[in-house]
Amino acid sequence: MAVDRIRVDLTVFRNHSAPAVRDMPETALDRHGKPRRTGGPHFAASALRPPGCVELGAVRLKSLTMVRHGESTGNAALAAALRAGAEEFASGTRDADFPLSDLGRAEAAALGTWLARHPQPDLIGCSPYLRARETADIALREPDWPQPRLDERLRDREKGILQGHTASGVRTRFPAEHHERERVGKFYYRPPGGESWPDVALRIRSLLPELHGHALIFTHDLVIVMTRYILGDLTEAEILDIESDQLRNCSVSRWEQDGSTMRLVGYNETEHLPAP
Repeated sequence: MAVDRIRVDLTVFRNHSAPAVRDMPETALDRHGKPRRTGGPHFAASALRPPGCVELGAVRLKSLTMVRHGESTGNAALAAALRAGAEEFASGTRDADFPLSDLGRAEAAALGTWLARHPQPDLIGCSPYLRARETADIALREPDWPQPRLDERLRDREKGILQGHTASGVRTRFPAEHHERERVGKFYYRPPGGESWPDVALRIRSLLPELHGHALIFTHDLVIVMTRYILGDLTEAEILDIESDQLRNCSVSRWEQDGSTMRLVGYNETEHLPAP
C-alpha cells in the first residue's frame, strides 16, 4: 500500500444519525493501568456537560485502537540535541515533513505483524503528517483492509514559533514565552502560532462522533493523550500525571465498548515492539 494511495476522503467518518451517549467515565486506572485510589469528590472536566458525558455514538463505535507513529527523524534529532545540550534540532524542516527513521520503519513493521493477528477494522484514519502516513503504509499489509483516510484533525499539536527548539532553546531564545508557559502551565499554554492542549481536544471532540464500528487510528502522542482525557472525563491534573510517562513510538492504546461507555483496555502497549 503506497503512501500516495492514502486518499483524503472524510466520508468514512460521517455519522448523521448516531445518538448521543451519556455516562462514559474511564475505568478508574492510574497512569500505570492499575486501579486508581480516589479521595473526595470527582469534578467533571467540563461544567457544560454532566459528569462522564461525551457526545459519542457508542452504539456505532465498538472499539477504538490508536497508534502513535514510529520514530521519526525529528524524534531522533531531538534526542540527539538533548544529549548534546543544543538549543535547536532539525532546523528548517516542517513538522509535517519528518519521515520515519530506520528504527521507526522497523517499529512499523513490528506493528504490522501485531495488526495481522487481529480482526479487520471497519475504518482506518490517519494523520496527514508524513511520519504517520509512512507508519500506516508499512504496517497495513492486508490488501482487503479499508484504505486509510487522512484527516487533519489527527495531526500533531502545532508548536508555532517554538517548533524545532529544545526546552533550553526556548528558555534562552524565547524567555517571555518560557515565563508565560511556567505561569499558565503546559496544559493551557498556547505558543504564538501554535496550539494548547485544549485546542487539540476540540479537534478530537469533533471527530469522535463520526467514528463507527471498529476504528483504527494512526496519529501522534498528544492526540492519544487527549483522547484519554476526553473519554475518561479526566481533570487537568490527572492527564498531566498520565502524560508524564511519555507514549512510546508505535505504542498501541485501546478502548472497547462496554454498555454505554468506552472502557480503556490498554494504554501505551509496546509488547509487540522489538526490544530497545
